[in-house]
Amino acid sequence: MSSRIERANAIRALSMDAVQAASSGHPGAPMGLADVGEVLWRDLLKHNPNDPAWADRDRFVLSNGHGSMLLYSLLHLTGYDVSINDIKRFRQLHSKTAGHPEYGECPGVETTTGPLGQGLATAVGMAMAERKLAETFNQEGFEIVDHRTWVIAGDGCLMEGISHEAASLAGTLGLSKLICIYDDNGISIDGQVDAWFSEDVPARFEAYGWRVVRNVDGHDAEEVLQALSTAAKDDGRPTLVCCRTTIGFGSPNKAGTAGVHGAALGDDEVALVRQQLNWGYEPFEVPQHIRTDWDMRARGAQLQQDWQQQFTAYEAAHPQLAAEFVRRMRGELPDGWDDNILAFARAEQDNPQAAATRKSSQAALAAVAAGVPELFGGSADLTGSNNTRWAGASETQHMSYGVREFGMTAISNGILLHGGIRPFTGTFLVFMEYARNAVRLAALMQIPNIFVYTHDSVAVGEDGPTHQPVEQLTNLRTTPGLETWRPCDTVESAIAWQQALASDAPSALIFTRQTTQPQPRDETVFNNIEKGAYVLQDCAGTADVLLIATGSEVEVAVAAAETLNAEGVGARVVSMPCAERFLAQDAAYQESVLPAAQRCRVAVEAAHPDYWYRFVGLDGAVVGIDRYGLSAPGAQAMSELGITADAVAAAARDLTGAGTS
Repeated sequence: MSSRIERANAIRALSMDAVQAASSGHPGAPMGLADVGEVLWRDLLKHNPNDPAWADRDRFVLSNGHGSMLLYSLLHLTGYDVSINDIKRFRQLHSKTAGHPEYGECPGVETTTGPLGQGLATAVGMAMAERKLAETFNQEGFEIVDHRTWVIAGDGCLMEGISHEAASLAGTLGLSKLICIYDDNGISIDGQVDAWFSEDVPARFEAYGWRVVRNVDGHDAEEVLQALSTAAKDDGRPTLVCCRTTIGFGSPNKAGTAGVHGAALGDDEVALVRQQLNWGYEPFEVPQHIRTDWDMRARGAQLQQDWQQQFTAYEAAHPQLAAEFVRRMRGELPDGWDDNILAFARAEQDNPQAAATRKSSQAALAAVAAGVPELFGGSADLTGSNNTRWAGASETQHMSYGVREFGMTAISNGILLHGGIRPFTGTFLVFMEYARNAVRLAALMQIPNIFVYTHDSVAVGEDGPTHQPVEQLTNLRTTPGLETWRPCDTVESAIAWQQALASDAPSALIFTRQTTQPQPRDETVFNNIEKGAYVLQDCAGTADVLLIATGSEVEVAVAAAETLNAEGVGARVVSMPCAERFLAQDAAYQESVLPAAQRCRVAVEAAHPDYWYRFVGLDGAVVGIDRYGLSAPGAQAMSELGITADAVAAAARDLTGAGTS
């Protein structure tokens, strides 16, 4: 039988050996948190290494993801599919054990972490999802949704502004099954944090409405156990457990210093640590008696079996709810889920109405929600502007996140990662910048989160350049793994929503403040919208010029085409609501829309022009905006900045030589 300190030292040894073998990494946090990890993962965490996707498992998030060897060691020792060879290949090409934990790459990793603070915010989302599912599915005598979300966060996480956003909301909502363990070691890369981080962290969290357990000795296992057991008792508040630890615990010369934060210890110091910890084993060796005591597979199987017995009885008592729960947790949409939204799109095509596409989005949402009961949306204090609350939405389907764009987006990532709920969030397009890194993480993880951005151009008008996006669309479109939809009317808006819900990847949906005109389409054209680009309006014979547009500028291109066609210049109008989707089509379809032989091309979009040269080439033209906007009524701002049908027609004439002698 091994002791707690022996089991914790196994984490320390594996962590320092892996970092040493890789010649890079962060050994300090895993060595300092080893005692906390041992208590949490063996005594309190409800998990099953045999089934990392068990629906009612506790969620564990390592927000200070640079300490990844803590998590990898815990996964390996408790019995997940993380072998000793995986540990030896820490930070190596195609290894499960990447430098920072990556969702989908390593079993047991609940979310990608590394950008500090986002793990904490993501954990808030997971706790929100647990509560919402419990409210929906738990019945008298059956608590089939009953688990906690545990997150470890360091000083760096709590310095980041996102931690304030997320923790404030968690306290306001009273997320009582959220427990944050604060690794209070007082060290960051630059050294002792006192000079730049002197706030009273416990008081700060108490002000948020959290329960705080102060001054826990992070190296006293019994004290840690008592503190975490207290935290696990629901008192209506989230809990912060403040654990004082020594970074690099066990290192005679580097413990407690920045020198152990982000660099290998070195062979000499590793040898000294072995002596200090009385760890007389070779690198990567963990003796069998310690491995046996660490193995949580039998315990995990029993926990899941007990839950499964309860769920079997629940199925008998509440068969419809049980089937719905299983469907949602599998991430499957209901049969016929998009019937309503497609019917809505076709009805709008038959009876078109002019509308701001943000209003089109709101109407489409109601149709989506009719087929997707797990839809859950919110806005960063802009609900009435983003139109993210649809007619008939209940209090359980929509929430206000407050002015917390970054926190909101990371929280929604956590909601999605938890499973059982399909979230979306909303803000102005220009304020996507506040949320940028959480959008990037969604794309990196390839999770189908949906980001609604309205007020999409300088046509926002009087609020001026601070609120008028210019470069944001290029930013989104150049994000790998993200699809950006900018629809031109209600029909395209509905298809954008339908495609975003059907996607396995994240989507950004971009909508206007100003009214847009509906565009006529036949059945073939309608069916091609989902391909990302299509011929909206063609000319008789071979086109002399191709006009490519998105969003509100589609009607600008249509007006320009009418002028050109009247002048004898054949113009084809291509609507491209989603460039990424179009680029994923086969070569034959792309050729049918944008014939390679036709190099006279003009793109028009009220945004930065650079992105569009990939479609028009250096010999084509882009009518766009490469400066910040100005304060004026929207139509005047667009005209002043050259986003007009006349400018598009003039660019086409220049390319084709029309009107020159």
